[in-house]
Amino acid sequence: MPPVNLTPVELAARTARAVDAAVSAGRALGLAVTDPKVLHDVFSVVVHLAPSPVVVRVPLVLPPGFARAAQEARQVRELAAVAWLAERGLPVVRPSPLVPREPVRRDGFSMTFWERVEVDASREPDYLGEAALAADLHAALRDYPGELPFLSPLETVPLFLGYLEEHPGLLAPADLERARGEWAVLAPLLSSREAFARAFPGVGVQPIHGDAPSYNVLRTTSGVRYADFEDVTLGPVEWDLAFLGPEGAAIYDAAAARAGVRPLDPAVLRVMDAAGMLRNAVCYALVPQLPMLAEALAPMLQRWRTMPFAGGRG
Repeated sequence: MPPVNLTPVELAARTARAVDAAVSAGRALGLAVTDPKVLHDVFSVVVHLAPSPVVVRVPLVLPPGFARAAQEARQVRELAAVAWLAERGLPVVRPSPLVPREPVRRDGFSMTFWERVEVDASREPDYLGEAALAADLHAALRDYPGELPFLSPLETVPLFLGYLEEHPGLLAPADLERARGEWAVLAPLLSSREAFARAFPGVGVQPIHGDAPSYNVLRTTSGVRYADFEDVTLGPVEWDLAFLGPEGAAIYDAAAARAGVRPLDPAVLRVMDAAGMLRNAVCYALVPQLPMLAEALAPMLQRWRTMPFAGGRG
């Protein structure tokens, strides 16, 4: 039997514990916190420590078996990369200058502290049009000197597969069988920088955002800012453009030409689309921690079931 999903009461209690931990950590760091406000509550709870101009992001939903050290290492990489970009004038949501630039562990949660920005709620997202922003980001990240793992977002796929195998019922048996088969093809191509280079000779890799940067921007009163670099990684730029389709790819390529970034490689983009679809499918392993995810993933899962697998080199 699959594990029991958290109930609404349990989810609310988890959020309350995270907010209390963020407030406690903020006060311990010398911040004035009298009116904390929850800005977002899905995979992480994001808390404005009002009246201080500081926002805390507290991850709540983590891959099964994801070690504490791995989580904190990911947060350290994010803080370092974003600070580096900010120093070079890129419009990012910066780490808060009011506290040390490091993850803080409190009451079982590991959290990071960010500057408060004013979101412009009147601005509508344009995910395709804003694919151009990814090219400018890639141009800036190209020279980032920090050490990054290769395609770290895919490190969760074996964790998810293992959990789904141990808890039958979260994903249909036929879906799980397909997921195993696809990963058996993709893993040898994407397991390391060296493996990728053998599979796709001549296709360069570089530091990338790691999680669809045209979706992970904040539209603020002072303009668009890049945000949510939790998955910053080394990889082909195509990973950041997965799922945007031919129109998004064309917009990116036009912007890449202006920014001096290489155009997208169609074969690599097909493989990144396949890897991204697989990763989304096996995200059903997170449903017990976040029940709303089942409904959100359902359309993607149906699309994945009907589309041919395009994860080979050709």
